[in-house]
Amino acid sequence: MKNNIIIWMVAGLVAFAVSALAQDNNCLTCHQDFEDEDGPAHKIVRDIHYQKGLLCNDCHGGDPTLEDMDDVRNSKGYHGVPSHFEVPKFCASCHSNARYMHEHNPSLPTDQFDKYKTSKHGQLLFGKKDTKVANCVSCHSVHEIGDAKMPHSSTHPLNVAKTCGKCHADPDYMAEYNIPTTQVQDYLESVHGKALNEDHDLGAPTCNDCHGNHGAAPPGVGSLAAVCGNCHAFQAELFNRSPHKEAFVENDFPMCETCHSNHNIKKPTDEMVGAEEPAVCVRCHESGDGTKGLETAAAMAESIKELVSVRDEAKAVLANAQQKGMMTTDEEFALKDVEQILIQTRTLVHSFNKDEVVVKAKEGLEKAKIVEEKSTSLIDEYFFRRKGLIISSLFITILAIGLYFKIRKLK
Repeated sequence: MKNNIIIWMVAGLVAFAVSALAQDNNCLTCHQDFEDEDGPAHKIVRDIHYQKGLLCNDCHGGDPTLEDMDDVRNSKGYHGVPSHFEVPKFCASCHSNARYMHEHNPSLPTDQFDKYKTSKHGQLLFGKKDTKVANCVSCHSVHEIGDAKMPHSSTHPLNVAKTCGKCHADPDYMAEYNIPTTQVQDYLESVHGKALNEDHDLGAPTCNDCHGNHGAAPPGVGSLAAVCGNCHAFQAELFNRSPHKEAFVENDFPMCETCHSNHNIKKPTDEMVGAEEPAVCVRCHESGDGTKGLETAAAMAESIKELVSVRDEAKAVLANAQQKGMMTTDEEFALKDVEQILIQTRTLVHSFNKDEVVVKAKEGLEKAKIVEEKSTSLIDEYFFRRKGLIISSLFITILAIGLYFKIRKLK
């Protein structure tokens, strides 16, 4: 009840503020009269610029106190609606002005326009006058531009794929560019897309995390490891010192994408490593190819498989001990160490060094066996206690019967 009252109070204050501003702003008064609820004059209350105190004339120019539209158009500084080609420079008139932005939001960078000019979109817009490519408003919207942290914002992590997909998922719109239009759907089905959209993990990457924001560009073959390495730093380091790094460069193979794909990245499984299908290793390596590829892959796969098997056995025995009510705190912590070593072993696959993988797996095997042995001891202790309890109970029963007959004899 208290929360509802607060919400209504805030809504009332917003409505009052809009009404007060509209009294001195004929742009809003006029447009709200003939626009429906989806019109700019109604949407603008959600716009970050409006919320910061900027009004219609701060972007479009003109005198907002005038009532006749012809007078407004003829008033000093009237800009009207900029063309698609003019929008980036139009927005940059404020966003590239460091002094002006420092007064409004010092945390915002002022190099967006320069970055945009280096992007694929900017190159096509300014270089080839292609007005189909995205400009500022294509991504940020127009009259309801929101902070990326706000759920309604077109640049909120949960909305970015949809924003990019307005163009990139439209086969007809993208036909002349000869690039795929399945990226958005592939991404939504990927491990990254599911983490973000299904698990609502806002730390999971979306389009701009890999392609960039204002300087958006498709990652090149050589830069893929750097792009993925922003999050997967250890894997990238392992790969860069592996024998595959040189081989991939020589053959012009995309680094991470060759094994993991790009937009439709699936959750890695142990079956991806090995000398037989469905391992990705067999896509490039074959028996007798003059490399140690399949031998290394088979050794790494076997080490991981053995560690998983012993871990599972230890886990089952520990669960049995827990079920019997034994104190297993130390064993549970030890098993967590085994799980961590298994993750490290799987990660070391990116080094393509079987010795590193085997050594790390051996460390996990030893700890898993200790967990299994200690859990087995706890189970043995459980049965020992149970036998002792039966014997004690039997002894007490016999003693009670004997005492009964003794008392009866005395009577």
